[in-house]
Amino acid sequence: MTETDTLAAWLRLTLANGVGSVTQRRLLTAFGPAPEIFDNERSAIAAVIGSRASEKLLDPELDRRIDATLEWHAKDKDRHLVVLGDDDYPTSLLDIADPPTLLYVRGERSALTHAALAIVGSRNATPAGISNAESFAGALARAGLSIVSGLALGIDGAAHRGALSAGGHTVALIGTGIDRIYPARHHQLALDIAAHGAVVSEYPLGTPPLAANFPRRNRLIAGMSRGVLVVEAAVESGSLITARLAAEQGRDVFAIPGSIHSPQARGCHRLLREGAKLVETAEDVLEELRWSGLPSINRSAAPDTTDSTAGQTCADSETPDKAQRLLAALGHDPCALDELALRSGLTAGPLSLILLQLELDGRVASLPGGRYQRLPETP
Repeated sequence: MTETDTLAAWLRLTLANGVGSVTQRRLLTAFGPAPEIFDNERSAIAAVIGSRASEKLLDPELDRRIDATLEWHAKDKDRHLVVLGDDDYPTSLLDIADPPTLLYVRGERSALTHAALAIVGSRNATPAGISNAESFAGALARAGLSIVSGLALGIDGAAHRGALSAGGHTVALIGTGIDRIYPARHHQLALDIAAHGAVVSEYPLGTPPLAANFPRRNRLIAGMSRGVLVVEAAVESGSLITARLAAEQGRDVFAIPGSIHSPQARGCHRLLREGAKLVETAEDVLEELRWSGLPSINRSAAPDTTDSTAGQTCADSETPDKAQRLLAALGHDPCALDELALRSGLTAGPLSLILLQLELDGRVASLPGGRYQRLPETP
């Protein structure tokens, strides 16, 4: 049997409407790999899954969808169909309750087997959250972990970008067909991920972004990872679903605390109350995982983000002491400009100039409503 014939059998097993993963596993248990299933008479298949399901499985109308998928697969060397039992099938997914029978992959098949950590969070992330996601992902990728996330706006996209910027590997688990990138603005990011990792879906070609698919997708994000780091999340969010799935699967759950005034921190705080591990640096994650894939990150090798740097960047305005005082007055919660003026004792002119310089240096972010927030130091 040729490779094409083998893949066609797996596609027939997984593309038939009404033949879900439970039914697929019953057939695999009864007959062995997909090609062996279809060596049997329809009556034998019907005896295992019933006549109605067997009719759907053997429906000639499936041929068109199978041929279209095989054509997609053959069009480029970075397109793969990975099935249960393949060497590149993620063994960690075998531990979850409902492992997919077939995965559609763009990129490197081998990326599916790398030791990985998931980084997830809010689509409506704050500037501080984006900065945290990028810096943690970069540091953990440099330590040798693949970064897994969901390609969504906000924290997910920042985690993928952070890993890529560090020259590391990243895997995007998506809730659409592999040929339908959602959101559309992440089309180029998906191409970049495929060049340095993999974009992965369990859904057939052409599957649109249906709301029900994304919570289901989250079980794969958790399942492929040794742990899940939640950067920012509202109380009701898909990120908390991912974290809870990870906990149920025996994975570590990490959360970064935030301001008590930020709605995007409340999900993390709930996870911390429920037993998630509080982390402030990438080293906290690596130590908890007892990760020895590569030497632990050296903080001295990270970009210098000490207060002395702030003084140097403000040197042109000859206000290093004022910049230090302003950062101390700002604290770590969002603060309005007039309140900041009262705290720091600075008048409007110098205050605006120093805030502008600190914002350009990536140490302060401007928020809606005329507020400012100090950004964390890079882990």
